[in-house]
Amino acid sequence: MTTAFDPIDLSGTTLANRIAMAPMTRSRAGQDGVATDLTVAYYAQRASAGLIITEGIQPSVVGQGYPDTPGLHSAEQVASWRKVTDAVHAAGGKIFAQIMHAGRIGHPVLLPDGLVNVAPSAVTAKGQVYTAEGPKDFVTPHELTDAEIRATIADFATAARHAIDAGFDGVELHGANGYLIHQFLAPGTNRRTDEWGGSVENRLRFAVEVAKAVTAEIGAARTGFRVSPANPFNDIAEPDPEPTYTALVKELAALDLAYLHVLEVGEIRELVTRLRQDFGGTFILNPQTEGPTGQDALALIEDGTADLIAFGALFLANPDLPARLKAGGPYNTPDPTTFYGGTEKGYTDYPAL
Repeated sequence: MTTAFDPIDLSGTTLANRIAMAPMTRSRAGQDGVATDLTVAYYAQRASAGLIITEGIQPSVVGQGYPDTPGLHSAEQVASWRKVTDAVHAAGGKIFAQIMHAGRIGHPVLLPDGLVNVAPSAVTAKGQVYTAEGPKDFVTPHELTDAEIRATIADFATAARHAIDAGFDGVELHGANGYLIHQFLAPGTNRRTDEWGGSVENRLRFAVEVAKAVTAEIGAARTGFRVSPANPFNDIAEPDPEPTYTALVKELAALDLAYLHVLEVGEIRELVTRLRQDFGGTFILNPQTEGPTGQDALALIEDGTADLIAFGALFLANPDLPARLKAGGPYNTPDPTTFYGGTEKGYTDYPAL
């Protein structure tokens, strides 16, 4: 029987176990979106994961959605991430960079003067984003032109190249949680009538073209993709997700990507099972609930539901999570008040066993 503690070959990259660290925004980047010495310590502490997937990293200036999030679009940012990857590799770990364009989520005060958030359509998200000036309502985004869409696809590919230059083992394309790729997939946020919207085929075109551009740049073996079907986060509405995601996953499967990563939100296990079958390759599941100890989630590897299980808050609070899972605990309790922003408190000060 395969267990979470067995190694796995990820398209030529050997992972020590099947426990992944899920991507989690921490809003602790330095000035100009660089990784800091605290970032280095944070990820190196968690190098016993079979695979670390970083927090979302913006591929361009306009891709930023939150305060103090890191980028991969400048030489300074690339150099800062090299320190992170070197430290993780020295500790025996593997690390993929999650490339995340926030799209309409964010606010112009987080962007350089003159820039406004962008999206497939000029549809304002309900809700607010935290800024240095306090919470602010989301604004109506600029609707991307065809030329701007193609330039954005190129930004993803360039960021992927920068990730490899920075020493990452690969990248994960963030097509979940209501950010730009997800905004193209969802009919409520994509109201276009050109080749980038309307039908299922057109709505998934942006996601597929991003994946094609990135695989052409760095290779399919170093490219993963994350989705979250029917996830309402960031004011997304997907009342009938199955046709979109089955079609998307078949397109992604044809590219022979390193993995598909599904964030399970709501009662969608039947669709999750279908997507695993349709993808055919390595399948990472971030399950609906990881529980206070994560033990139930490990059974999803044993029964074949997934090849790897991604843990979020539990990994945030337990830097040596694989060892704790193997021992059956004990576990540190995550402190939600320190999830976003701040210092080493709630970031690098959680104790190991």
